[in-house]
Amino acid sequence: MKGIQLHRLVAFAIAAASVMAMTACGSTSTGGVTTKQPPTAGIKPPTSVAATGEGALDLIDWGGYVQTLWQKPFEDATGCKIHYQDAGSSDEMVSLMTGGGGGNWDMVSASGDADLRLIYNGSVKPMNMDLIPDWKNFGDKFKSPPFNTINGVHYGVSLQWGPNTLLYNTDKFPTAPTTWGVLYDPQYSGLITIPDNPIQIADAALYLSVKNPSLKITDPYELTQKQFDAVVTLLKTQKSYVKKYWAAVSDEESLFKSGDVVLGAAWPIMTSDLHLAGAHTADTIPSEGATGWADTWMLATNAPHPNCAYKWAAWISTAKVQAEQAINYGETPVNTKACAEMESLSPGSCAAYHANAPETYFNSIKFWKTPISTCDDGSENCMTYAQWQSAWTTIKG
Repeated sequence: MKGIQLHRLVAFAIAAASVMAMTACGSTSTGGVTTKQPPTAGIKPPTSVAATGEGALDLIDWGGYVQTLWQKPFEDATGCKIHYQDAGSSDEMVSLMTGGGGGNWDMVSASGDADLRLIYNGSVKPMNMDLIPDWKNFGDKFKSPPFNTINGVHYGVSLQWGPNTLLYNTDKFPTAPTTWGVLYDPQYSGLITIPDNPIQIADAALYLSVKNPSLKITDPYELTQKQFDAVVTLLKTQKSYVKKYWAAVSDEESLFKSGDVVLGAAWPIMTSDLHLAGAHTADTIPSEGATGWADTWMLATNAPHPNCAYKWAAWISTAKVQAEQAINYGETPVNTKACAEMESLSPGSCAAYHANAPETYFNSIKFWKTPISTCDDGSENCMTYAQWQSAWTTIKG
């Protein structure tokens, strides 16, 4: 569980050009709505990978995604020497990739809040999953997810993921809370912490989809003005209950260790860290389900080293390497065969990170995707991420 990097909550603003591109193009959803094709949709991916790579590979990654443990064996096996740049936010990834269709880079490990921006601004291109042998071992939710697959075309290879869990103090709650409603309950005023990022709007939307069915929220990332207003109102009310909006894993862990909070929206890494620290905490997925993040290795449209890129995508998809990254980083692999590898490396880690969870568990997770104007029914009535960012600033005051 070492080396966790605090990358996902640092900055979530969207560049105006990206927003314009996305609102014009539309999105996909689990419902399968057909959308306008991305600009690179017509680029045919290769049908084979050369036995010898180009000798180099340039990556943009979340800090910790390229480590000696799995980097050196890859370089030794392929001759592809890796140069990488850690990104501090999804915005930074988009900015680095946008220039020249990512011509200075081969791949980027984008999260769900960046994928559609990169796809619709032409920075990344389709990939051939037949060239990723372990793709067949991926969990069904990660083979063709809506955050990286559009109209059946794959724009990247799913990598690792994590749920957003409800973390609680077990002394205060001997029985796990069953609803996210505790985060909006005034009786816990001053004892709550939640992430400081606009994507938190989706968590509130998920809760309201069950709490107030008359709003007819079917996708927490696709909100009409009326639905959006209701969610923003809820979050504005919640503000007075929040002890602190956390921006780093250590922030939330410190609050629970000190007893300053008893409830929070968290990740499994916090639960593991706090358990090791002897804190009286546990996590749960409430009855409404949960949101979650998932990362994807995406291939730059003008990648200078495409053969090495495909070799890397295949390497990082294997069960052993996925297990190594999961344990080192504190996340969950998408390769279903990685669970056994995790157990051999760190007993108990498979269950701790839900790598062996049943299908019903995965069905309860709504994975991040960039909010854009196109709703599931094909209409252009949904609120864009730029509007989410503006609202979040207002919510926090």
